[in-house]
Amino acid sequence: MAAMAVEWEQLIVDAANPIALGRWWQEALGWVVVHQTDEEFEIRPAPDRKPGLLFGVSPDEKGGKNRLHIDLRPDDQEAEVQRFLALGARHADVGQTGDEPWVVLADPEGNEFCILGVAH
Repeated sequence: MAAMAVEWEQLIVDAANPIALGRWWQEALGWVVVHQTDEEFEIRPAPDRKPGLLFGVSPDEKGGKNRLHIDLRPDDQEAEVQRFLALGARHADVGQTGDEPWVVLADPEGNEFCILGVAH
């Protein structure tokens, strides 16, 4: 049986305030808005480039560690950590030991993501 073609369209992020959280990530990543309503906010690296992040409204509060998270690999880890902190991210504890080559942060609604170190 032949594999079917599939394209990764977007990652959905539940949010109490999808517009505010989507705008935060838009600024943090430098991406563009491709869709916006009162209940959805979608950003992509460029209008015709996927995957994107789609922020949708959810009445549920975040509980516990995310089971899926974003990893970002910058040229300068420390500078990027400081930039995200200045934008309103905060350090997050998900049980790391402190010896990891990544830094765990959380966005304004508490969603964890990692700023990775230099690739080997």
